[in-house]
Amino acid sequence: MLNPALRCTAFSGSTRIATGELRHVAMKAKQVFDTHPERPLRVFEDAGGQTVELPLELPTVDLLRLIEYPEVRADTGNAHPYKRPPGRPKLGVVPREVTLLPRHWDWLAAQPGGASVALRRLVDEARKVSAGEDRRRAAQEATYRFMLVMAGDAPGFEDAARALFAGDAGRFENQLLAWPEDVREHALWLATDAFGG
Repeated sequence: MLNPALRCTAFSGSTRIATGELRHVAMKAKQVFDTHPERPLRVFEDAGGQTVELPLELPTVDLLRLIEYPEVRADTGNAHPYKRPPGRPKLGVVPREVTLLPRHWDWLAAQPGGASVALRRLVDEARKVSAGEDRRRAAQEATYRFMLVMAGDAPGFEDAARALFAGDAGRFENQLLAWPEDVREHALWLATDAFGG
């Protein structure tokens, strides 16, 4: 689902054309698409490095409406903001199946607050302990996804990927020297947390 406040970066070919909230980046991408439809245009979500698919062939007003109100299909004649039905609001609790051995269920049942409270507490504690490692891994994955799309056939790509996952910042930067400046700078920016401790 599109989020108008999602932080993104757009490239036309290897040139960075916009960085910021999706609603603004999409408008810049639309301008470039309308002027140069033959150029490859890609929009990346900054946090994860994934591409954001935007229907840039739509008229500007429909594209903006789709971003602001993603629940409404752009091709409907009667497009209006989504209205949530009356009733209890979603509280963010997501039920899913967990498979444990009987001894695990016995231990969870004996915890104050029951299994759900104990599991949430254990997950929160584990997240605190591994926060740095999780941040490093997320930066590596986001950088790799971006590099694969924008520079997958560029000189030094494979060595750069190896250096990225090995935590070798110097070698990583050296492999990017021959890449287009905007692609190189964005990859280095995405990798900011990839080499931290």
